[in-house]
Amino acid sequence: MFKNLPKFVFFTGKGGVGKTSLACATSVNLADLGQKVLLVSTDPASNVGQVFDTRIGNHIKPIANVPGLEALEIDPEAAAEDYRERILGPIRASLPEKAVASIQEQLSGACTTEIAAFDEFTALLTDAALTERYDHIIFDTAPTGHTIRLLKLPGAWSGFLETGGDASCLGPLAGLDKQRERYAAAVQSLSDPDLTRLVLVARPRTSSMLEATRTHRELADIGILNQHLAVNGMMPAETSNDALAASMIERERTAVEKADSALAGLPQSHFYLRPENLVGLDALRRMNQPIETLHSQPTRSALDNLPPLFHLVDDIEADGKGLVMTMGKGGVGKTTIAAAVAVELAARGHEVLLTTTDPAAHLTETLAGDVDNLTVSRIDPEVETQVYRDHIMATRGASLDAEGRKMLEEDLRSPCTEEIAVFQAFSKTIREAGRKFVIIDTAPTGHTLLLLDATGSYHRDIMRHAEKTSAHMVTPMMRLQDPAQTKVLIVTLPEATPVLEAARLQDDLKRAEITPYAWVVNASLAATDTCHPLLVSRAGTEVPEIIRVEETLSARYSVVPMLADDPVGATKLRALIGRSAERK
Repeated sequence: MFKNLPKFVFFTGKGGVGKTSLACATSVNLADLGQKVLLVSTDPASNVGQVFDTRIGNHIKPIANVPGLEALEIDPEAAAEDYRERILGPIRASLPEKAVASIQEQLSGACTTEIAAFDEFTALLTDAALTERYDHIIFDTAPTGHTIRLLKLPGAWSGFLETGGDASCLGPLAGLDKQRERYAAAVQSLSDPDLTRLVLVARPRTSSMLEATRTHRELADIGILNQHLAVNGMMPAETSNDALAASMIERERTAVEKADSALAGLPQSHFYLRPENLVGLDALRRMNQPIETLHSQPTRSALDNLPPLFHLVDDIEADGKGLVMTMGKGGVGKTTIAAAVAVELAARGHEVLLTTTDPAAHLTETLAGDVDNLTVSRIDPEVETQVYRDHIMATRGASLDAEGRKMLEEDLRSPCTEEIAVFQAFSKTIREAGRKFVIIDTAPTGHTLLLLDATGSYHRDIMRHAEKTSAHMVTPMMRLQDPAQTKVLIVTLPEATPVLEAARLQDDLKRAEITPYAWVVNASLAATDTCHPLLVSRAGTEVPEIIRVEETLSARYSVVPMLADDPVGATKLRALIGRSAERK
């Protein structure tokens, strides 16, 4: 595993690269060596509990059968509730009810949820009484975009508090000196190479290595320089004369060799693809064993008549227009599936808008060129926030005096402004689906649920207004809840953890009265004809997960096979659709 680790170790990277597996295996390895370890998940869609087959939650809990290891999952909703109570409790008796209600409303948004989770995160970096209890604190983080934002927040909030903004989603400014000191200390800890190391986890794929390069540079820009590259899931060199295995090995070799020089210059560790899912203590401890020592007698488990993706595209096309959203855990291929559906619909002559809400998505790289009838855009948080600020200053600020404009500018520097700006851009994009196909590649699960939370809050506010005025309103949430207007595709991999996470997402959507249209099981080895022993073993682990999707989770689903080449460019993307592309 990793050697000479400092106090704080962060595992980060694009979704689905194996951050949780490596973080858990590293934690177990250190504990087995006699170290006292705290494993912390900052991912809103954490699955650390599933890896250890135990319920963890938002309180520190010992891990059974691993002396010295304790774990904590930062629960954004629970953190937000505790945070609100800490703010409101002391002032309920001293302020008028109307004032308390106003503060409570300010603290009800997704921004406060993020800040509350962030507040717990900074406490773990700065609470001396807590940190002294452990030799190492290991952070299993959310996918890259969310993590970059989290690691930037100490500096962003320190700067914002110094300017004296209104801090509406933090609560009243009075009493925030403690937070200001804590955020400054967090910035110092993160940039201290003797205290902090950040492990960039990547798959040996071109897109994943590019994402790691971008992350490396962004982290270096904010002063986090002690970085280590972990390339996870590499194929062993032996092909067994299997075409798919040979192609994967060549693809991986090329991706690693052509990595950016800045990334290639980092200290590196390489981990082989395992024949088993890394769930349970035995599997985690076997991460230290050479791959050749894991003897197995793989047998192919046949799954006949797996439904291809073109069946879903045919059904989607029948409406002639509408909104299609791909959702799921990071790294399951949402961007690829969204692009494949968009390219196929465009090839059939439909006008299509393909866009993304994922800060880490790169649609132009996936498409690798222009496509007739297809327009590509991105809801960029920084761009949308600046557009929103400019609009507010040009409208509300136009009639204000110099002092009033200064106060408004300070208010708009609040990180809460981004939530409003992104939501407005999202709502505008949804309206486009009334006249053409709009395909939205969403951010990983936790981030998407925060966006939907903002959409729901807006919906409730509008409906309260509509009740008073008797006006007929159609809100973005109403469009998302209408199956005639919106089709949600839940994308997953045929593995236990991604399927579990997808099932949780489906439950969350149903509570919001959004019924997913279909599931897409992506990158399936069981849907290929590989004969490589390692890949056959991996294919065997997929079978029960695909059966679970078919029998208990979705009435409509498709299975997309693992391709020999990266699905980049219109031709390869249409190959994911299956027979339909050949017919057109």
